[in-house]
Amino acid sequence: MRVMQAIRHGGPEVLVPAEVPDPVPGPGETLVAVEAAGVNFADIKRLEGSYNATPPPFVPGSEVVGRTADGRRVMGFAQEAYASKAIIKQPVEVPEDLGAGEALALLVQGLSAWHLLRSAARLSPGETVVVNAAAGGVGHLAVQLAREFGAGRVIGTASTAEKRALVLELGADAAVAGEADGYAERVAEANGGRPADVVLDAVGGPVFEAALAAVAPFGRLVTYGSSSGQPPTPVDPGLLTQRNIAVVGYWLGGSLHLPGVTEPLRDLLDLTATGRLRPLVGGAYPLTEAGRALEDLAARRTTGKLVLRP
Repeated sequence: MRVMQAIRHGGPEVLVPAEVPDPVPGPGETLVAVEAAGVNFADIKRLEGSYNATPPPFVPGSEVVGRTADGRRVMGFAQEAYASKAIIKQPVEVPEDLGAGEALALLVQGLSAWHLLRSAARLSPGETVVVNAAAGGVGHLAVQLAREFGAGRVIGTASTAEKRALVLELGADAAVAGEADGYAERVAEANGGRPADVVLDAVGGPVFEAALAAVAPFGRLVTYGSSSGQPPTPVDPGLLTQRNIAVVGYWLGGSLHLPGVTEPLRDLLDLTATGRLRPLVGGAYPLTEAGRALEDLAARRTTGKLVLRP
């Protein structure tokens, strides 16, 4: 089968095409012919060797939509997804009228957005939610789900006017620039002069620090990544107690072994089928151009979900 293989640790340039034997499924596993594989920030970190370190050579990727030998169209998590065939566990049926990219957007990004709001932030109806990088893979779904879950006001941050326009189109009440300078002031202005109850942040670095200043008393700042690539900022516990705020971390990969974590996927599929949730596909790349997809993702040149087509 065809794969994109990392021959050493490094950037996207370490990926090269290769032919390897077909994988052999074990008990409880399903072999699929891959229709599309998802592209995630975690793939970049894995290439660097800073996340789930794997000795080279290895095939990155963690999610696919594909066909089983008996013709079923399914999706699921896969350990080696940048390939023309992959093995998944607990396959979930994918409707024929749902695009592969849209389906994959619901798997990692959709489940993450659901749990960020429900499990980590524990959003209550009427609260104000700020979604950083709101045009991105998780962000664009979190904006829509926050509205679906009863948020009183949804504010998205994004780096360009075009992305902010998209965030408004997706249902946010306001969209503001996302850089650290003036962040808290812009959020307050967009929220009628008040700080926010919940902030979802995967940018990190100075933006994380700025977001802390934008959280209302008894509010929550949920961190789930650091796309800026800047070192994490230590949090002063005294600041948290003085202002009665919480910093919460969430990582979908660390919770997949828990019962019920993937159950919201059914709800996400239903919301999509009824038009109440609109997953966006930001680009589909040939498998051989996986490196370019990762470069575009790292440079924040994309919106929505990116996929690879074998």
